[in-house]
Amino acid sequence: MSILNVEHLTHGFGDRAIFNDVSFRLLAGEHIGLVGANGEGKSTFMNIITGKLKPDEGKIEWSKHVRAGYLDQHAVLTKGMSVRDVLKSAFSYLYEMEEQINKIYEGMADVSEDEMNDMLAEAGTLQDLLTAHDFYIIDSKVEEVGRALGLTEIGSDGLDSDVTELSGGQRTKILLAKLLLEKPDILLLDEPTNYLDAEHIEWLKRYLQEYESAFILISHDIPFLNSVINHVYNMENQHLDRYVGDYDHFVAVHEAQKAQLEAAYKKQQQEISELQDFVARNKARVATRNMAMSRQKKLDKMDVIELAKEKPKPEFNFKEARAAGKYIFTTDNLVIGYDMPLTNPLNLQMERGEKVVIRGSNGIGKTTLLKSILGLIPAISGSVELGDYLEIGYFEQEMAPGNTRTCIEEIWQEFPSFSQYEVRSALAKCGLTTKHIESQVQVLSGGEQAKVRLCKLINRPSNILVLDEPTNHLDVDAKEELKRALKAYKGSIIMVCHEPEFYDGLATRVIDAEGWKSI
Repeated sequence: MSILNVEHLTHGFGDRAIFNDVSFRLLAGEHIGLVGANGEGKSTFMNIITGKLKPDEGKIEWSKHVRAGYLDQHAVLTKGMSVRDVLKSAFSYLYEMEEQINKIYEGMADVSEDEMNDMLAEAGTLQDLLTAHDFYIIDSKVEEVGRALGLTEIGSDGLDSDVTELSGGQRTKILLAKLLLEKPDILLLDEPTNYLDAEHIEWLKRYLQEYESAFILISHDIPFLNSVINHVYNMENQHLDRYVGDYDHFVAVHEAQKAQLEAAYKKQQQEISELQDFVARNKARVATRNMAMSRQKKLDKMDVIELAKEKPKPEFNFKEARAAGKYIFTTDNLVIGYDMPLTNPLNLQMERGEKVVIRGSNGIGKTTLLKSILGLIPAISGSVELGDYLEIGYFEQEMAPGNTRTCIEEIWQEFPSFSQYEVRSALAKCGLTTKHIESQVQVLSGGEQAKVRLCKLINRPSNILVLDEPTNHLDVDAKEELKRALKAYKGSIIMVCHEPEFYDGLATRVIDAEGWKSI
């Protein structure tokens, strides 16, 4: 049974086309991976099918009585809301039903007996629906899911903590918990593993493997994708193509298709060249004019094969400053946190040339440690001593929202001595096209924004890189190139990362933030 039908979808932003006559179908039980390079329109597609964005053309039709639950990578949680408030909002439709019952009772004062009986019957039906959906045990269900995902222990007040005071990973877990409480018929997940620690990625993997209904998943985490999907839709060059199987199977089939198309293209180009040459040599001679005209007609009727324009692949080459001193940093009984301590006293040391990865659960201080080492937030107690001759390059998890500067202006502000050619070249080397480069930063996808931040990082000489989840949002090609560049980098690296596949073979030491010990 078809749950969602998308027909002849066309959409763009300004003169930048995203989709051109795209069709899509979601069947019951399908576990779909929506894949494609950064900026191809995956999140835009999700916004269109959920009604958040109206397409330029096309028809989006959901089956009746289907409730879709959407985990949005760009979702904003409102200051003042507690974790409990967000989780309880999963039942907003039940609270609206309760309000409807109250209005029915309030309206019974001046009605006839028949009208009252009808109203009582309607109120009774709604009351039965509330009972069937466990309305009267919502608080205990919130507590149960909160405990399962470790939300009762986050922040300073557990479920009563303000959501805006929490880490990116904790907020993602809250949105996941809300989605599970909603029990939608269809799950729509946009990069759900971003900011999640390994333990909860594994939990989500098991949940999706056992999920009986359909879901659409956007993810650049290939092992995760392979383990949960059975179909792939590839978004490329304004088109959407369907493949049966996991991501690895899709790659093999897609590469074979590309090779076949390229072979057919070369063969046809050779034929075209020979026909054009024959026409040019023979159209003026009376004896061969008819044959030349016949060849020309064949050329005119030919369905010319066109190869898709290759997307620019990023090239990350970090500029390196003079060597740092022997020690990068040393902490002395350092206690980190904001209003309250996140750790016991830490005594850590990092030497020149080390490439250190910090892993561990959300909210236990990984990002806070990086910011404390850099002096961006004060320590609760203890101290950090930085080494000599440090030239630090810092990559934050996210770019501040609402940035109205264009990519060119963003890089120019960082490097005012660059010519426009140098700015454009620097951005192009990071895998951004002319249309991306001239766009405002705020309209770019998460992966494209990450490439703009990486552009700043690679063009400033450094001898120590401080990287906070640098792989979040990056597509497969960009992650592979970033890993290559970091392995080639002769300076030191301290990095927070939740993807073992990324730091395997790169890290010289891994620190588990659960006990702040090397493993």
